[in-house]
Amino acid sequence: MIKITLFASILLLNISLLFSCNTAENSKISAGKETKLTQTDTAEYFNLRPKLEKDYGYSHAVKIGDDLKISGAVSMNDSGIIVAPGNMEQQMKNCYSDLEKILHHYGYTFDDVVAENVYTTNMAEFIKVSGFRNSIYKKQFPTGTWLEVKGLAVSGQLIEIDMEAHKVK
Repeated sequence: MIKITLFASILLLNISLLFSCNTAENSKISAGKETKLTQTDTAEYFNLRPKLEKDYGYSHAVKIGDDLKISGAVSMNDSGIIVAPGNMEQQMKNCYSDLEKILHHYGYTFDDVVAENVYTTNMAEFIKVSGFRNSIYKKQFPTGTWLEVKGLAVSGQLIEIDMEAHKVK
């Protein structure tokens, strides 16, 4: 019985030493990563329509390192008026036009887009005109989700598209 207790005690001691070494090593690695991240990656914000974005309380895009996140683009003018009400195809094209402006601001193209989400109040109509995306995504399509929603932020808005892009060095 003493041998089993002694063996168990030695085993537990070795296991705790092993875990404490791994934890200390992992802490050093984590600290190094955090330092590197905060020293090299700063957020760069972009406003496509500064007044509207301030009124609504968002930034249209933020770039951190090589990653770019773009808020939902909609078919509107600089005064916040919906452009092409009732016309899904034109609203979709206007969304992609704004998204392209933002991508180009940072030196990205649609080839750099890795995720795209589409929110629409009429999925059947969106699917009818979604072939337009073939003219935008020439290499491959990004991941994404298409959702039909009850409503969007502004009356008359039929579609909103957000995306994420990553620039490979």
